[in-house]
Amino acid sequence: MSKLLAFLVMYSLATAVTYSEDCGFYDVITNLTILTDPLFNNVRPVKDAKQTTVVKLDFTLYAILDLEMKFQTLKTFAWLNITWTNEYLTWDPAQFCGISRITAHVDSVWNPDLFVYEMTDEDKSPAVQFLYLSNDGEMNRLEPMMISSTCAIDTYKFPFDIQTCKLTVGSFMHSADEIVIHAISNSSEVTESSKDVFQSKGDWSLLRIDVESNNYSHAGSVWSLIVYKIVIQRTPSHYVVNLIIPACFLVLLDLASMFISMDDGERLSFKITIVLGFSVLLLILNDLLPSSQGTPILDVFCMVCLMVMTDSILLAIFISYLLHQSERRPVPLWVRSFVLKHMARALFVNQKTEDKDEDMTLTKETGLQAPTFTPKEGDSTEAELLRRVLLEMIKLRQLVNSSKGHHTESGVWTRGFGIFQLPPRSYGVSPFGDGMQYQDCTIGYGYSGAGAEH
Repeated sequence: MSKLLAFLVMYSLATAVTYSEDCGFYDVITNLTILTDPLFNNVRPVKDAKQTTVVKLDFTLYAILDLEMKFQTLKTFAWLNITWTNEYLTWDPAQFCGISRITAHVDSVWNPDLFVYEMTDEDKSPAVQFLYLSNDGEMNRLEPMMISSTCAIDTYKFPFDIQTCKLTVGSFMHSADEIVIHAISNSSEVTESSKDVFQSKGDWSLLRIDVESNNYSHAGSVWSLIVYKIVIQRTPSHYVVNLIIPACFLVLLDLASMFISMDDGERLSFKITIVLGFSVLLLILNDLLPSSQGTPILDVFCMVCLMVMTDSILLAIFISYLLHQSERRPVPLWVRSFVLKHMARALFVNQKTEDKDEDMTLTKETGLQAPTFTPKEGDSTEAELLRRVLLEMIKLRQLVNSSKGHHTESGVWTRGFGIFQLPPRSYGVSPFGDGMQYQDCTIGYGYSGAGAEH
């Protein structure tokens, strides 16, 4: 009898050891019978219906795939970390070999219906079919999402713009009485974690991510929301090198074309070619900018460049017209007055300096002092022009007088001046009121040389 009792004890111990060595995740799932019951998948897992389910959310921005400026949509790839509590899925780890966390299929338990309010397209990222289940009922789901959302784009400072796009996450069906959403990390933590893993094509750089908790009211109900404001900055080097710098070069070429001669029409054809090249840049810009209410500053820049080129072409046409008309008839006096007086002052052309240079040249060549006069205030344009003509006549006489003592060589013809004596009494005191006496004024044209008559 004692031997039989000892055998039973040894068999019981061996069975207990075998059971402890075979315990695993399957034993935990078998103990949690509700995982196999489909009724619990559709019901919020609380024992009291008035109790609120707290959903904790964490967000990490992994990459910016694209920002469609024309359609104003932002495509991002993000990681979501969602945590909530299921009050029916608990167990004692001591009874299951210390197992405190297992994995379960997503469809076997209840999941909060979180939704991105700005989302315009379905999530095309690969689905994760499992989640973590802890012994205290805490559920943890890691879900990657490819989010295509709307974004209000401000293009005024394009391509030096900074855009702010919002991603609002909340429950679509359950109000704040049933589900409350809390952010796990604050703004600085989300920004730091996102910058550590951030990937971009080079067009955009991540500045920061602001996290805000808001409540949305509609139809007498309140919904709990978490708003993630993504602040990104465009990298402008591509647009500066391929758009802005070429536009500046074209404007400089247009301004430099003013030094091209107008005789053969090359200046006008060159300016038109520059405008055609600039129109290609405008076509490229038209594909880049969206249709928005505001006017980008880059559009203003291009319009100013086009206006400068157009004004330059109009000015070239006007100059060509003046040159063509000057061959047929003399320039009107009012045009001479406008150019020699008003435009000369606007362009800082000192006419007195030019006259002084001519007088110095005359004095250097002939050794004679050229006569000068001082214009008086109130003189008309005609009086000033007549005074200049009279001054040139006096210069010519001084040149002729200085050449009287020189003899030309035989067989060599030189240009000279015939002397025509004008009676001094025909002038007397200057009619211009400058107090000068003009006598023996001579003017003429002829040839002198060996055997020629003077």
